[in-house]
Formats: sequence, structure tokens, C-alpha cells
Amino acid sequence: MKGSTVPTAYRRLGAGMAGLTLALTTACTGSGGTDTNTTGAEASGGEVKVEISPEDGATKVRPNLPVTVTADGGTITDVQVEQSGGNEADAQNPADGESTDGGDEGQAEVDKVTGTLNKDKTEWVSDWNLIPGSNVTVTAVAEDKSGEETEVVSEFSTLEATPGKRLELKSNFPSSGQEVGVGMPIVVNFDLPVENKEQVENSIEVTSDEPVEGAWNWFGDKEAVFRPKDYWKPNQKVSVDMHLAGTEASEGAYGVKNYRLDFTVGRKQVSTIENDDYTMTVERDGKKIKTFPISMGKATTEKYTTTSGTHVVMEKYDRLVMDSSTVGVPVDSPEGYKLDVDYAVRFSDSGEFTHAAPWNGQLGEANLSHGCPNMSVAGAKWYYENSLMGDILQVNGTDRELAVDNGWGFWQRSWDEWLDNSATGKADTTDGKGTPGNVHGGAA
Repeated sequence: MKGSTVPTAYRRLGAGMAGLTLALTTACTGSGGTDTNTTGAEASGGEVKVEISPEDGATKVRPNLPVTVTADGGTITDVQVEQSGGNEADAQNPADGESTDGGDEGQAEVDKVTGTLNKDKTEWVSDWNLIPGSNVTVTAVAEDKSGEETEVVSEFSTLEATPGKRLELKSNFPSSGQEVGVGMPIVVNFDLPVENKEQVENSIEVTSDEPVEGAWNWFGDKEAVFRPKDYWKPNQKVSVDMHLAGTEASEGAYGVKNYRLDFTVGRKQVSTIENDDYTMTVERDGKKIKTFPISMGKATTEKYTTTSGTHVVMEKYDRLVMDSSTVGVPVDSPEGYKLDVDYAVRFSDSGEFTHAAPWNGQLGEANLSHGCPNMSVAGAKWYYENSLMGDILQVNGTDRELAVDNGWGFWQRSWDEWLDNSATGKADTTDGKGTPGNVHGGAA
């Protein structure tokens, strides 16, 4: 697991120092290369030799190669990596969902190239990849046993991302600044297929005020979903740092931009519908606060049967046109319909909403709908006004099971199954200490 960054408060050598010091500032070598102008700092502890890879002057460096700093005869005290230019300026914001812009401060934080020191503080390796098409300056400081410092600089440029092979976000849920329910997954949709799923998973760091175990699953090659082992604890902040710039999604296809997402988990609200009792009960923070009479799907066919399982509130509309043709039933057929409904709350992708149904005279008595839980106008209005995206809606008692990929049916998988379907196969703890594995590509 990637660790903390190198401290940045160490003193740098100034331009007015003696000639020996000036010679040391040019000492750079490439990975596996030979020394270039390397001079040891003579001190009571011996020599210090600092090497940086990629080497000074290198061009078209693959952005997913790690930056590595090594010190022989001393310890590393500071490494700074600065990037300018790059293909990130060409990136577009996600078209669907809301902005992932965490503000200037948040963007600067996710763009920062942090690194991890080994136990002996003789090797530093970057945690994340570099922005394609950027100019990179690496400044490293090492110290010998007497406290004498050596500063080394390497300047190089990274390979540009090829048009048509620039991985970007197409959409994300939730959005920055949004308050969500405790069952909220993190859903990321990409514009290009991802083959190197493990590296992409490891490039996205989720951090929460109350750390939990979580993991990513993939639904196709373009959609990645993160959920915790159990529901999020309520009333906390969650950040998602997507270090996608330079990550090789598939051969020759690189991410061009990093993204930051910040959202808040609100109160815990779980609603439960019992098919046989024709009721919906709402609990908030463990206390029952509402019970509503409802009428669910009449179950004469599968499509008219409400799905059972753990659902997540996806979106809501104060007024919505419901058209049976969207679920394969022509409007002009005997079972067809097209009508306006009020206070609709979506909880699947198979056309299921809670909504007001003033025409249904058997609420709390019989299941007569085409699959949607019908409610009174007052009940539907209350549920609409008091629901957050990410709230849990548990439906029990029907013989149609919710599929894991129907809407956000992700809680239908047990934790063991969810972990087995992760590309890394490992849990990621949301404590801000890094992700489970490597984000970099192979050797050049």
C-alpha cells in the first residue's frame, strides 16, 4: 500500500554556494544508465550519490513509468515533482452526472505527484502516473551522515496521448457537493474501453472520514463501481481522487486528466416494502418514522412483478411521463399506458418508481400496478421530498429477484462475491493511505 509523502520543509541549496555544490546539482542518471557528472559530497559519513529516473533530457517518456530517486551513501530528505503543459488541457468535463471539479485547491491536490520512501529512506518511488505531453522537473535532496545536503534535478518530457486514445470520464455519480444516502455507490463511466482494469482501480483513491473497506467492480469495460463492505456510516465526508492522467487504460490509450470528487453522506434512511402486507415503512437513523399503504406489481407476468432485493434510490421527478412502450408494451395494446405521474422516485432501470397513483383505490389492500409501488398523493409527495440519491429501498416478498446490474443493484452481491469480482481482488481501505496495488506500467 502506498504510504505518506516525503516531507517538503527541508532546506534547499542556494545558487550562491561553492563550486562543489553547483556540480552536484547536475548529477542525474537514467534507469539502468551510467552516471552523468556524478560527484559525491565528501563528509565524515562518506559519499552521497543521487540518481533520478527518468534521466535528465529524456523525451517521449511513457507517462505510466514511475519516477524513481535513489541515494547511495545517504538518505533522501525531499522530492518535488512539477509538471507543466500536457494533454489535460484537451480533456472535457463529464457529459452526464455533475462536475467532478473539486475547486482549484482540490485539483491541485489530485494533480500532486506524491511518492513513497522505503524503510531505509534510500529509494523514493512516485505513487501516481504523470500527465501525458507534459514537461516534468524532478528535484531531489539527499543528506549524508554529517547533514551535508545534495540536490539533484532532472528535466524530461512525457509522451503525448494520441487523439482517439485519450481516456476521459463520460459521467460520474454522485456529483461534487452532493448529499447522498448511506447506500450510495461511486459510479464512474469512461468514454473508452478499459483493459488494464487493475491499474485503473489502483489509480482511484477513495477517502472517508470514517474509514471502511471497499472495492471496485466492473460492469462491462467502461463502467467501474465502488461500494463499501457495508453501508457508509452517516453524516461524513467522502473524497474520490481519480489519478487517471498517465494511466494506460489499454495499449497506447492513456488518461489525460485527474479528477476530484467530494460528496457528503447524510442521515441513514432505509425504507422497506413488504409485498404481502401492502406497506412501506421508513426508518431514519434506526427509528421508524413513517408507514404508507402501497400497491405493487400485480405479477401476472414477470415485467409486471416488482423486483425484490436491496435497491438504491437513483433519481426523482416531481412529474414524469410513464410510457409502457419503454418496457416493451405498446401504448395502444390492452395493457398499454401513457400518463403523467407526480412525485416519481426511481429505484431500478427496469421502469420501477414509487409514485402517486390517485386512480388506485386499493392501496394497502391489493397489488394492482404494472410494477411500480403506487402511493397516495400525500405519501408519494413526502417520500419524494425526503429521499436522497443513495437511500436504500428494500423490497421483500416477490418472486422476481433484482439483478445486480439492474440500476444500482450492487448490494445484491455479497461482500465476498463483490471482492471476487474486483480486478485487484483486494479490499481498499478508505483511510487516505493509498490503494492496494501498482498503478504503473511495465519497464520501457
